[in-house]
Amino acid sequence: MTRKLDKTLDSILDKRRQISRIRSLTVNPSNAIDFSSNDFLGLSSNSEFKVNYLNELQLLDNVNGSTGSRLLDGNSLYCEDLEKRVAYFHHSEKALIFNSGFDANVSLFGCVPQPGDVIVYDELIHASVHEGMKISRAGKKIPFAHSCVEDFERVLQNVISEFPDKNIFIAVESVYSMDGDIAPLAELVAVMRKYWPNQENGYMIVDEAHSNGVFGDQGRGIVCELGLEDIMFARLHTFGKALASNGAAVLGSNILRNYLINYARPLIYSTFMPYNSLASIKCAYDLLESGKSVPLQNHLTELIQFFRSTISLPADMLLPSSTPIQGIVLNGNEPVRKLARYLNNKGFNVKPIASPTVPVGQERVRICLHGNNTFMQVSSLIKEIHIYFDIQSIQHKALSVSAKL
Repeated sequence: MTRKLDKTLDSILDKRRQISRIRSLTVNPSNAIDFSSNDFLGLSSNSEFKVNYLNELQLLDNVNGSTGSRLLDGNSLYCEDLEKRVAYFHHSEKALIFNSGFDANVSLFGCVPQPGDVIVYDELIHASVHEGMKISRAGKKIPFAHSCVEDFERVLQNVISEFPDKNIFIAVESVYSMDGDIAPLAELVAVMRKYWPNQENGYMIVDEAHSNGVFGDQGRGIVCELGLEDIMFARLHTFGKALASNGAAVLGSNILRNYLINYARPLIYSTFMPYNSLASIKCAYDLLESGKSVPLQNHLTELIQFFRSTISLPADMLLPSSTPIQGIVLNGNEPVRKLARYLNNKGFNVKPIASPTVPVGQERVRICLHGNNTFMQVSSLIKEIHIYFDIQSIQHKALSVSAKL
């Protein structure tokens, strides 16, 4: 028997199907070449990382569970020592590990802003920040045009004028997940210093999820690369992308850490990650600290330059990115799905990014480069992209001639 709620839910899903917005789970073919995942350094298949991880597990008395939330039985000296290492590596006073970057952002933006405070955020900020803002006590949440320093200053002037005594939080990403562009952090900080020369009540929070392990000295991130650590109120570094692990750390002051321990509900009311997850994070930082990941960083940089200089597409079809996140922008969900299917059939794992995940008209096939990809693999991908668009051009011309006849 189909119940009323089932019919309602299916009707809602059917509306998505009709406009090509339905989502579904897929399993990647094991033999496909990965140009999709966020495994930017290729550590998920790195043999040295695997051996180090298995050896670390052998050294642990406990492996399979944390047994509770961090405020009950889930905390450990092993975790706290790891937090100290993470904080020291990224030039921060303290670090606090969460089960995921999503939990960390929801916690930061959900509980830190006080009643009447203001959050100014980049219009393309991650969905997890939006979830945090939904439950935040902040009085206003105001977007500014993506990475536009002029619009940021305009919004800031208005906010300072209207809320002169309130805390103002600024939310940005160092590398944006769907566009792959790098935020103008130095310029944004310069604007902040103009209005708060002594860091009075402006607080910048930078999500470094897509730069961790990839940018900066030994993969410390873009904030460290620019020497802006002391200006930041908080930073978020995730472990599930370039570091091939899971979880995230909020970097900040000791006061911020203690406040989150007391008020961050995702931390307080969730069973903490198991020891085997912490071991993976430790082994990833072993690689970063030793400098053994630097050749992967350098190779990745060379692949990005090769991709950008070799692919031949109109400028408006290619994301203006200098990071591992590249993309081919087409207008509409079906065109990007069609291109993705073509490349999938040629043995490349790429994914279409459809609206509403990205704005209508900015749908794209997302292409991620990795430290374990080869120049030959990238060259083969580019070749198939060129062939696809040549075929599309020929078909379009044929249809035009047929219509005239």
